Amino acid sequence: MEIDDRTKFISRRTPESAAMSAEVQRAMAITAALNRLTFNDAEQVRALFSELIGATVDPGFVLIPPFYATGGTNTRIGSNVFVNQNCTFYDLGGLDIADDVMIGPNVSIITSGHPIDPSKRRSGVVADRIVIERNVWIAAGVTIVGGVTVGENSVVAAGSVVTKDVPPNTLVGGNPAKFIRKVANRD
Repeated sequence: MEIDDRTKFISRRTPESAAMSAEVQRAMAITAALNRLTFNDAEQVRALFSELIGATVDPGFVLIPPFYATGGTNTRIGSNVFVNQNCTFYDLGGLDIADDVMIGPNVSIITSGHPIDPSKRRSGVVADRIVIERNVWIAAGVTIVGGVTVGENSVVAAGSVVTKDVPPNTLVGGNPAKFIRKVANRD
């Protein structure tokens, strides 16, 4: 069920919920195989990640296992993307990662959650898209929640929790992440 043009809600015990569970099981099987690989198995990592998302990733894509996901088919990955070890992607709401993005270790990108209202919390899952635009650097230990766009050329400082959009060309940090300063090219 669509809540608005960006947010969806999947009720428990529905065909949508059953499909979501099947997708989680599929992703767990693929990521278990991926996590038996090492940094030196780059071709096999790319092949398994391509299977996970249902599209061939760019030869410049690098992912260092371990990696965790509850889906994959709602993820779009650009070229020359780097994902460091121990990252988690929950893509139920949709996850778009543009070209030249660098993602540090222990980053969680989570598009889904549960209703805040205690009486509805176990009734289903709420999901919102996350968009990470071109040339973004997400530093170690960052969490990004659904409904957020991280603008082009931006940097998210280590340990930050991103709950609101990040404008292009900015450095943000903290919990919740706040504007620190503009980022500029200095050639």
